[in-house]
Amino acid sequence: MGMGLAWPALAQEIVTLQTRPGVTQSFYIPSMGKRKPQAAALLLTGHIRLRQEEGRIIFNTGNFLLRARGDFVRKGIVPALLDSPSDLAGKTIDDQFRRSAEHAIDVRAVLGEMKRRYPGLPVFLVGTSRSTVSVANLAAALDADIAGAVLSASLFYEARSNSRQVQQPLLLAFNFSALRVPVLLAHHVDDACAPAPYHAAMRLSQRFAYPLITVKGGHPNKSGVCDSLSAHGFYGKESETVDAIAGWMLAKPFAKEIQ
Repeated sequence: MGMGLAWPALAQEIVTLQTRPGVTQSFYIPSMGKRKPQAAALLLTGHIRLRQEEGRIIFNTGNFLLRARGDFVRKGIVPALLDSPSDLAGKTIDDQFRRSAEHAIDVRAVLGEMKRRYPGLPVFLVGTSRSTVSVANLAAALDADIAGAVLSASLFYEARSNSRQVQQPLLLAFNFSALRVPVLLAHHVDDACAPAPYHAAMRLSQRFAYPLITVKGGHPNKSGVCDSLSAHGFYGKESETVDAIAGWMLAKPFAKEIQ
């Protein structure tokens, strides 16, 4: 099937897939209304407590990508919001799991289901903050099965409680030379989260010729500098940032600097 099909207006839905023995992976697809999907995006964040209560779909919405899900819809991008797999429900998703074959199995199943539902559409991986560790490793594992990867507010270094300690590389230790899919970076120039400095995003962009969306301005912080209601979470610039990301996904002109 091709891109020119008229897609039915589907209601929002929680989808749960059996991915590994005894393990399920759930994700949420919001309604696209009458908008024609042009691409799909798997939004990886972490444990979002996706559930249904009294007929309503509920999940944590603080994360940048979760707050901006309506902006993806508005731009014709079908977002799939992934929860943690059932064997990690309520637990922190550590970096070891984000690099694991099990994580790739779970996400590959979601990818396959999205391709089944939306045949012919390109599907992208999108992460923010620590989930960029997932996206980088998944991009290597899924390779040609995805259309590209978006790393926003990337954690380039390990967090250290003592700022005098030497920062150990996190995403900077990843072998980006192994990636064969298109990569987009998005970062706020005033990101004050120590493991996520803007200059590291700029250097990565220059080294691998990755396009970089530089974000400036927004609302004053209402959370800690490494939490979502801050420059680290593109607070106050969510819509403009997603507009640029969507433009890149759809091979359209997009803003490389947002003020």
